[in-house]
Amino acid sequence: MDPDSPPDVVDQHGRTEPAEDLDIVDEDGRVIGQATRSACHADPSLLHRAVHVFVFDPAGCIFLQRRSRTKLIQPGRWDTSVGGHVDRGESWEEAARREMAEELGLVDIEPTLLHGYIWRSPVESELVRTYRCTHPGPFVLAPDEIEEGRFFSPKEIASLVGSGQLTPNLERELELLGLLVPGAAAGPPSAQR
Repeated sequence: MDPDSPPDVVDQHGRTEPAEDLDIVDEDGRVIGQATRSACHADPSLLHRAVHVFVFDPAGCIFLQRRSRTKLIQPGRWDTSVGGHVDRGESWEEAARREMAEELGLVDIEPTLLHGYIWRSPVESELVRTYRCTHPGPFVLAPDEIEEGRFFSPKEIASLVGSGQLTPNLERELELLGLLVPGAAAGPPSAQR
């Protein structure tokens, strides 16, 4: 960690998130301002950019990460292979590659853009671009971000939908990937914390 970076923010439950500024964007992705990460996670009017990457193995299974229980948003739930915010001034592609390296130790892999969408919840709003790549593993998991990870078959993932074990955002992503019937996901989240 950069010694000049501001300290992490800790909530009343001991969960942490980095203290950083994010670009606030309009629905077309144009930068219109900046806000702290904690402000973005407390105000759904502050639309900010995020990237997700699905890592498939050659057999078509999808690597999912279980979010660290110290995370402020959706602690302990299964989520996309890789996910994170786009840093100020960073491109979507740079963010996807950086997050792949930070969270899974993947370098020199060029992800392919799948789709983009806006995710709105009671606590935040993200303009998301989702990518994919293929890699059989093994991975070097970031322990401060990821509690565990493994490959799941699409059938295994579908069996977890609606159980509370997957993030609501992952369930929406699975619909967009065509792995779930629309409406099968849990719908809008009632609480993201």
